[in-house]
Amino acid sequence: MTMRMLERQIGSVTVVDISGRIVLGEETALLRSTIRDLITRGKKSILLNLAQVPYIDSSGIGELVSAFVAVRREGGEVKLLNLTKKVRDVLQIVKVITIFDVFDNEAAALSAFARQEKQAS
Repeated sequence: MTMRMLERQIGSVTVVDISGRIVLGEETALLRSTIRDLITRGKKSILLNLAQVPYIDSSGIGELVSAFVAVRREGGEVKLLNLTKKVRDVLQIVKVITIFDVFDNEAAALSAFARQEKQAS
């Protein structure tokens, strides 16, 4: 199964629904180019929905961290939504889960972005 990304806009937040494994190769390249494209288009509030991601490898984790850094550098935020147990476990083991705001509920994630936008203005 190849990885797919579906983008949708909710207010100022771009939600990227990802399905498939985030592993070295085309998948991490797709994630990287999608994030770079969003930054180029001025989309800086990015919510990655990982509900349909059964597995992530070390290069996928690296790409998530790199996306986080790139968006933060532009003054934006990347948050994670609906981690599967396996993905959550891997992120905890490698201790990168703490850099992300992680949500199990899309509405809660969206309101966290709204709070940050209020604080920034």
